[in-house]
Amino acid sequence: MSIWFKNLTVYSLAPGWRMTAAQVEEALAKHPLIPVNSASMQSQGWVPPAPGAGLVYSQGKQLLIALGIEQRMLPGSVVNQVLKEKAAALEQQQGFAPGRKQLRDLKDLVIDELRPRAFIRSRTVRAWIDFEHGWFIVDSSSPKLAEDLGTVLRADLGDLPAVPLDTKEAPSAAMTAWLATGSSPPMFIVQDDCELLADNPTKAAVRYARHSLDGPELKSLISGGKIVTRVGLGWRERLTLVLTDKLAIKRIRFIDISEDDAAAKKNDADAFDTDFTLMTGELSLLVGDLVAALGGAKPAA
Repeated sequence: MSIWFKNLTVYSLAPGWRMTAAQVEEALAKHPLIPVNSASMQSQGWVPPAPGAGLVYSQGKQLLIALGIEQRMLPGSVVNQVLKEKAAALEQQQGFAPGRKQLRDLKDLVIDELRPRAFIRSRTVRAWIDFEHGWFIVDSSSPKLAEDLGTVLRADLGDLPAVPLDTKEAPSAAMTAWLATGSSPPMFIVQDDCELLADNPTKAAVRYARHSLDGPELKSLISGGKIVTRVGLGWRERLTLVLTDKLAIKRIRFIDISEDDAAAKKNDADAFDTDFTLMTGELSLLVGDLVAALGGAKPAA
């Protein structure tokens, strides 16, 4: 199991809010993942986030947790095909086409019949509680998935005073300024990947990939009203990432750590301990540098 987070959705924790690892473990133990049954479409609950760990892995003020999700997959095309067949049979039986209510009831029946045979997709979403720096970070680039995990955690803990990270300078404004001036913020280097969006109803988009960003064409697009919605960045010569206008941090890649290295150590508990220490130290510093580059965090309302 590789510990390295690849995407960050960051929340700010309320100052002074604390729970011990034991308190969190006790709360999560009441809601473990139970395999999805034949009558359900989805089941979710907490699973061990590390080899040999309980439901909470901790080092000092750093806690790691993981939400397990099992979901039955029923493709809409399959449901619609069976529904069409049953609706045709019903029409032949009763002599007229089924109405809306009959179709709704028939669709529910089809789903009930197909559910036990549906393919089950399992996934795990990890979250890191950084009490030292006041962050709650979900390893996902999906705001909805991150919020879903936060909702489950809030319900199980009884409290989770965390709000999405917000900065004094909007990421889109900062990224646009960096590219317009050909500059990079402290500790970062703008790389050859960006996306621009027209600030008008057309929402016309331009994407640069592995392309120099210091030419006149890009500056012309910006002066013409397009704003930068994502940009590739290098950080302290240690990792690369993509920053979006929603303050999502995506596609993190540690320069000195290959996928083969991570895979080779996936079942090594000692290596996991070391990697967690390295990851939390590096990513806490990264988030701090990024917040500083965007003018600092906005005070909570």
